[in-house]
This record gives sequence, structure tokens and C-alpha cells, in this order.
Amino acid sequence: MQPHPAQPAWAQPLPPAHKPGAIPLRPLGLGDMLDGAFRLVRFNPGATVGASVLVAAVAMALPLGVTTALTFTGDSLSGFGAGLEDPGYVPGTSEIIGLLIAFGSFFLGSVMQWIGAILVSGMISHVAHAAAIGRKLTLAQAWTATHGNRWRLIALALLTGLASVVATTVAVVPVVVLAVVIDNPVPAVLVGILMLLLLIVASIFLAVRLYLLAVPALMLENTGVFGAFGRAWRLSAGQFWRLFGIALLTAIIVGFAAQVVGFPISMVAGIVGIAQPDLYLFTTLVGSALSTVISAAIVSPFSGAVTNLQYLDQRIRKESYEVELMEQAGLLSR
Repeated sequence: MQPHPAQPAWAQPLPPAHKPGAIPLRPLGLGDMLDGAFRLVRFNPGATVGASVLVAAVAMALPLGVTTALTFTGDSLSGFGAGLEDPGYVPGTSEIIGLLIAFGSFFLGSVMQWIGAILVSGMISHVAHAAAIGRKLTLAQAWTATHGNRWRLIALALLTGLASVVATTVAVVPVVVLAVVIDNPVPAVLVGILMLLLLIVASIFLAVRLYLLAVPALMLENTGVFGAFGRAWRLSAGQFWRLFGIALLTAIIVGFAAQVVGFPISMVAGIVGIAQPDLYLFTTLVGSALSTVISAAIVSPFSGAVTNLQYLDQRIRKESYEVELMEQAGLLSR
């Protein structure tokens, strides 16, 4: 039955389609993407949740090991929490050094996790493509599939980070100059607010147009770093609000879920730290590390799955990619 001519396009039902895997092979609606992301993670737990947890656990093992050693093998950190109860407390040299080592190890662990999360995002691209045609990838298979593009993937993320640093510097410099040259702080404050708004808008726009679809383009099309940016720009043309809305909704969902799971851990760590001041810093870092691992199990797999389904959706909409997917699934003969 044909939809009523006056019925708006967004209200018209999506046409039936082949569904050999996690998604129907047609332009995807929001429900298709969320359902497909759940299916993708559910049927490929090792290559999605397993990979994310493994990366986070290995990365957080470093700060946990260092903090444990400093807490229980000497007085570098054990007296820090207790000393905070004394208003006149001044940490000694050994405590300051211990604190710097502990937070330094946590920073290094965070960098390791960031690099690992980038590689996991590339693995999820291959998992999503396989899931769309009804195939499953193990963790080892997904890792092998990223061969040849791992350094490019890291370079892509580094270039994106460098662009963010440059943009932030460009936004901050005029504010600093005005604050130094003009005695009245009002111009610096007004320009600072304007630059902040411009920075937020530009960051969101470029993240959606250039970066959101660049990772799956790099991993699945072997385009190279700059070619991936170009592919992302072309695929996202005319689709900004759709891509941004789905990405924002996904971030809200996974962020809420991560907070719900991580809050009890942080609360327990805080209570233990208050009850045992000697272990305050230790419990704080342990709680943070555990929250990081649990968040990685939720955030990276699901958000990565949705991003890759957005990529497939745009290719289906603009390039009739569903035909190629049906051929790969064996539904059509070449």
C-alpha cells in the first residue's frame, strides 16, 4: 500500500529489505542503528567489549601497580591522605615525589588507553562491516583486519588532536593580548566569550564533517589519512544535522550508562578513603581506574558501532552500497 501523498517523508515507513546480518540493507533509521549497534556488540563480544576492556585493563594496570607499590611498600603515599586532615600539613619531599610518580603513571596509562581505543575503533569498523552481511569476527580476526592501517589510524587521530590544539591557541591568543594591552577587562571577557562560542561551533562542525566518518573510511576503503578526511567530507555533505543528532543521542546514552555503572564504584572508593585516610589516594586512583575500565566496556563498543553504521548508512544512501553488501552476503550473484 502506497503512503498517502500528503504524508511527510520522515513519517513514511521504510521499505522492506534483506537483512542477512545486524542491519537491514537499506537506508537506516535511528531505530535500525541503535538496534543494529546492540546486535553487533551482542554477537561480537570478544572483538568489541573484549577488545575495549583488554585495552583499558592493560593501560590501567600501570598506574594501579605503581600506586600499590608506593602505598604499601613505603611512606610515599600512605601519609598523604592522613595529612590532609591537618590544616597545617605540609607534604614532605618523598610524598611529593610519590604523588608525582603516581599521577605520572596514571597519565601515561591514559595515553596508552587512548592509543588502544583508537586501534579498537578500527577493529570495530571491520566488525560492523562483517556484521552487516551476517558474519562474525573474533578479536584476533578483527585485529588482523587492521593490518596496514594501524599507524595511519593513529596519525589520523594525532592530526585531529593537533588541529584542536591549533584552533584553541588561535582562540586564546586574542583574549590574552587584549587582557595584557587593555587595562579594562571587559573587552577581553567579551572577546573570550565570542571566541569560545566560535570554537565550540567550529569544533562540532569539523568533528562531524571531517572526523566522524573518517575512521571507517580509512579502515574499509584504504584511502590513506587525508583521503579518509576527504571521504568523510563527501559522505557527510548535506547530512550534518542527521549525523550530529544521532552522534549526540548516542553520546548521551552511553554517557548516562557509564555514569550509572561508575558512580557506585566512585562512591565506594570515596567512603573507603574517608574511613582509611592512609589509603585515600590509593582508593581514589583504584576507583578511577575501575571506572575507566567499565566505561570502556560500554562507551567504545556501542558508540563505535553506531558511528560505523552511520558510515554504512551514508554509503547506502549516496552510493547504493547495499547492492555490494548483498553481493558480499551471497544474496546476489556478481
